[in-house]
This record gives sequence, C-alpha cells and structure tokens, in this order.
Amino acid sequence: MANIISSNVLAVPHSSIRKMFNIASKLDGVINFGIGEPDFDTPGNILEAAKRAMDEGYTHYTANAGLIELREAIARKLERDNGIKADPVNGIIVTSGGMGALSLAMLTLVEKNDEVILPDPSWCNYTSHVILAGGKPVYVPLREENGFMLTAEDIEQRITPKSKVLLINSPANPTGAVINRDEMHKIAKLVKEYGLFIVTDEVYEKFTYDGAEHFSIASISSVADRTILINSFSKSYAMTGWRVGFAAGNSEIIGQMTKLQEHIVACVSTVSQKAAIEALEGPQDQLENMIEKYRARREILIDGLNRIAGIKCSKPKGSFYAFANIKSSGISSEEFALDLLKKKKVCLIPGTAFGESGEGYVRISYATSEENICEGLRRIEEYMNAIDR
Repeated sequence: MANIISSNVLAVPHSSIRKMFNIASKLDGVINFGIGEPDFDTPGNILEAAKRAMDEGYTHYTANAGLIELREAIARKLERDNGIKADPVNGIIVTSGGMGALSLAMLTLVEKNDEVILPDPSWCNYTSHVILAGGKPVYVPLREENGFMLTAEDIEQRITPKSKVLLINSPANPTGAVINRDEMHKIAKLVKEYGLFIVTDEVYEKFTYDGAEHFSIASISSVADRTILINSFSKSYAMTGWRVGFAAGNSEIIGQMTKLQEHIVACVSTVSQKAAIEALEGPQDQLENMIEKYRARREILIDGLNRIAGIKCSKPKGSFYAFANIKSSGISSEEFALDLLKKKKVCLIPGTAFGESGEGYVRISYATSEENICEGLRRIEEYMNAIDR
C-alpha cells in the first residue's frame, strides 16, 4: 500500500503519546500523568450558553471565519489581555481548536522545502504539520540549565537561507518554560533582521506561576504583521471536546487561512462558537479556581519528585506539565516510561515523544487530582528504589 499513500502522510511520525495511552487503556488502576487536558468539566455558564444556542436555532453554518460576535469578543480579549489590536473582520479566524489554526497557518505559509524552526523538545504535532505542508523541521535544542527557554541566540544558530517560519510556544508543552519579555524582544529583533514569519502558540497563556508573565510576541509592533497568534478555548476553559480555537494576525495571511478553512471544514460548530463567546465574556471565577488548583498540585508534584532518589525536576513556570530528569536511572526515556507503566501502572510520557533533546526526561501532567499525584509519586518512588543504578 505504501506506493499509493502520500509521501507527506507517510513521513508523519506515529505519536509516542498515543502509544502510551493505548497500552494504559488495557490496564486497570493506572495513574495517568500523560493526559494533556484539564481534568475539570466545562464551566456551567458555558454549558448554559450552548443549550440556549441550540434552543434558539444556532444549528446552521456560520461564516467561514466564524461568528462575527465571537471574533469581536476575541478582539476585545486580545486588547485587554495581550495589548494587541486585532481586526475582527479581516484579522481573526475561528478554527477547529488550536490544532486547526496551526494546520491552516502552516499550509498557508510553508512551501516545499521551506525550513520551519522549532524548539526541541516541543509538542509533537508541530513537526507533523510542518511535514504535511511540505516543509522541513529544523530544531533548536533547549537546555535544562536555561530552564528550557527558547533564546534568540540559540535560534540564530539554526537560521539558513531556507528558513521561513519560527514557531514559538510559551508557556511551553512539554517543559513548562515561559519566555520572558526581554527575550521576546530579542527574538523579535532577530525575526525582523532575517525576514522570518512567526507562529506563536499561546494556548497555555493563563497558566503561569511564581510571578512569571505571559508576554505575546504578537504585541511587538515591529513584527506584528509577520506574526500569526494561535490560541484555544480548550485549556483555559476546559473545552477540549468543543474544538474551538482561533488565529489572529496579518489580514492577508488570515484571509488565505479562511479560504483554506472553507474547503476543509467550512466552519467551526456554531454551538461551540456561541459557548466560546460566553467563555470570554462571562464570569472568570472558575478559570481562576483552576489556576489555583494547578498551582497547588505543582507544589505537591515537584516537591515529591525531588524527594525521590534519582529524579530531579525544576519548577515549571507555566502550563500544567513538569519535565523531570531521569538520566540517573541509566535507561532511555522510552524504556523508563514503558517499564514504569508495566510494573507500577503509572502512565507518563517519554521526553523523546517531543524530540531528541527530550532524551533523559519524562513529561508529567498535573492535570489530575492531588490524590492521584500522591499515589503516583509513591509508585514512582517504589520503582526508582528497585532500579539498580
């Protein structure tokens, strides 16, 4: 069959995350630290907005770019939270989650053999969407001693005449790193100097800790017209299943993304869009409650990991992931994750699922209860104590 399948599709790697989930699904009593979504339900006011939308007949297509009321709400959010002035008519598109925005952005910006610069480690889907667009991923290794923060200095070492797009993710999956304001300005200066475009994935923007600040590179005027900002309702409002996100930026690029969306999904679910309006415009107390719970869970997890002999883990400044160093175990990240799952029924994700620089690390999500975190830590400690190091 291989000769009839698109070479781009064949080049897309299988997800190590799904591999772990598939194995875990066949076991009972698993503590799942692998999940990349909130363990909270969608807030009630958002559910009520969706019910009203159905009762009021919002069950038909919308404009390909999405409901204008939602795009206007997104524009207000961007100005309020990020200091970005976005045109709701021509500069914003509502997409099928953040992933839909990522796919459309790559298909719009990337041509065959264009190089797209990515952090390593980073979310595995970045690589897949670059490949599907015909581009070539070029990786910037991130360093634990630098808090896994992407820097302008490291980016510049990977720039070639074929470089076209730089992808930024802050707060980051899987490391929890947050790029500070000063570094963002250095990156913006570099991008302008080399004439690159930026895709900035900001889906974890609400989850920062210890005084870390989310700062959007799209708010820097010198690169605003070269930047596509991607965000989603999935993480902030526990709406992963609603599949609604957005992209904002240069109206010419957004216009071409909208044209593509017409031919791929037409539009996002109308009911989901009405719910998203309520998410932005309604009470934010449940979001604030989620953030506080993640902050408390992070403390328990990081303190617990650092008490286990053979594991080191710095405190993540954002997202809801920890990236723990397990190099002293003497085995690879994948071996560690598979063996831990088999012997102790704890599911976490090998760092190599996010790139070669993830070797020696595992990603642990604290989007789970404190009880699960404590039990998972107990099992991990038992496992580490049994390893002959």
